[in-house]
Amino acid sequence: MTGNTWHIRKSAEAYGIDRWSSGYFGISKKGEVVVNVENAGGKHEVSLREIVDGLEQRGLDMPVMLRLENLVDKRIQEMYAGFNNAIKVSNYQAGYRGVFPIKVNQQSHVVERITEYGKPYHHGLEAGSKAELLIAMSTLTDLDSLIICNGYKDQEFIDLGLHARKLGLQCYFVVETPKELPMILERSKHWGIEPLIGLRLKLSTKVDGHWANDSGDRSLFGLNSSQLIHVIDELKHANMLHCLKMLHYHLGSQLPNIRNIRDGAREACRYYASILKEGAALEVLDLGGGLAVDYDGTGNGGYSCNYSLDEYCTDIIESIQESLDPLGIPHPQLVTESGRATVAPMSVLLFNVLDVGSFNPHPPKAPPNMCCEPTQALWDTYRHVETKRLQENYNDAFYYRDQVREAFRRNQINLRERAMGEDLFYAILQKIRSLVPQIKFPSAELETLNEHLADIYYGNFSVFQSLPDAWAIGQVFPLMPIHRLNEEPTRQAIIADLTCDCDGKIDTFVGSQSPQKTLPLHTIRDGEEYYLGVFLVGAYQETLGDLHNLFGDTNIASVSIDEEGGIEFMHELEGDSISDVLSYVEYQPKDLYRRFRTASEEAVRQKRITIADRQKMLKAFNESLSGYTYFER
Repeated sequence: MTGNTWHIRKSAEAYGIDRWSSGYFGISKKGEVVVNVENAGGKHEVSLREIVDGLEQRGLDMPVMLRLENLVDKRIQEMYAGFNNAIKVSNYQAGYRGVFPIKVNQQSHVVERITEYGKPYHHGLEAGSKAELLIAMSTLTDLDSLIICNGYKDQEFIDLGLHARKLGLQCYFVVETPKELPMILERSKHWGIEPLIGLRLKLSTKVDGHWANDSGDRSLFGLNSSQLIHVIDELKHANMLHCLKMLHYHLGSQLPNIRNIRDGAREACRYYASILKEGAALEVLDLGGGLAVDYDGTGNGGYSCNYSLDEYCTDIIESIQESLDPLGIPHPQLVTESGRATVAPMSVLLFNVLDVGSFNPHPPKAPPNMCCEPTQALWDTYRHVETKRLQENYNDAFYYRDQVREAFRRNQINLRERAMGEDLFYAILQKIRSLVPQIKFPSAELETLNEHLADIYYGNFSVFQSLPDAWAIGQVFPLMPIHRLNEEPTRQAIIADLTCDCDGKIDTFVGSQSPQKTLPLHTIRDGEEYYLGVFLVGAYQETLGDLHNLFGDTNIASVSIDEEGGIEFMHELEGDSISDVLSYVEYQPKDLYRRFRTASEEAVRQKRITIADRQKMLKAFNESLSGYTYFER
């Protein structure tokens, strides 16, 4: 498929963009990825390639973590619309409140945007540490918004939450272990303010997918039935049972199967009804996180999901009604802590390709002379690759290739002949790969030739810094070129990063139907940048990134699309300099410079370099300290 027979629809199918993007991204007629935004001015398509041009004109080199602020707004709007519609249709008798877990993306501009846009909806924040609680207390100004305090709590944590209560904020302490309750009660008495208390349930419901171990009897967090009774009795003894207002549970941050969500809600309602009978003043049911992001668009679980946002909202409402209505129990206010689903779509990692390594063999054009028998056999195999003998050709290629290598190890052939043998081997595999589509039932070995012969595209980024989940847990993120999508991608590739680590690669990709081991890409043109984007990376990746090979934070840009469809560059943050990352690992850049200056002066004294050389070296050393950790053109 070449020339004008290629169309952007084929690119959309190849990269699965219509399946995983939820309509937020598409491909323009020019063959560029666009972000789709709808605001008061109407619907707009804005090219990511145009945004890249604007960033580079402003001095921000690749790689860049691009935040599309409009998509945060859109996600919050859709979440409330989904729940409010389900509440109306089902005649549910209570409301809905969302909270954003700060741990999912603690970056200040992200949290500030969420609280700013979420204010009309009374959208709150979840804090799992003292630092996150300080963020919530200083950021939330809407007294109808909730602060949910999860995680283990010491006295200082509890005191901070009680101060928030005095300020009028609805700050809930979710009891994770029985040992927390006495401290909460003691500090509440000390400050003279009654706490808002929630209990975290350890449900027996097991969930599917990668995070299955977050659920069930062996989950790390929550109170079992015996512990719940102990806490309730302790509250009764302290005449504080009326402070127990909330039940909370969390099955995991990515729940791929809607049946698990229904089962969890039903089980939680049994606890809710039982604890009400104990005399508690429950009025809030917090279902935690779990609203999944459809990373690959397959609907097959894992990093996908088999439900929509509307189905998620409707099934939760129906499950609660089906459980509580027969008992005559008033409907609780609903809370969810959807973090991943709120911010994942907003961020795109943009980077350029620096180089390509490919298996392009150069076999001899004539029969090799004076060569060993295995090399001659490879030549004969190369000349006689046939569709009806592909598996035999494949087997012969590996057999004779191994014999050539053994001959080299035994000093029976020289390096040039070994190189000739390797070229013939890869030329045979290239021929076989081109003929595989012509046979009906290729073997598994033949089907994986694309993987074995894939090019290596070297990207200007660090997997460990910007996409840690791709390395640590094998998560698949959508990755594709952001331009040239009206051209056929003729190469199959994997992506390597700048680190000198064999784990610094991406070799599983969203495919046209299911994850695949190679990515179709375009041939690099001399003198022209080739840009790739990794999508749906707004959740966890920036926070979890590490300094492998001392590659620091990337440049960051936040943009917003105005009512005319124009690009507003809201925030431009330069990434870490080399000096920054050195200081993170306890080096003092001034000391390094001083030591290098001393070493260069010694080289002058020993006449290895001139004074002019020394000055140039010191200048270069100092400039590098203040430079970007990534490749600079």
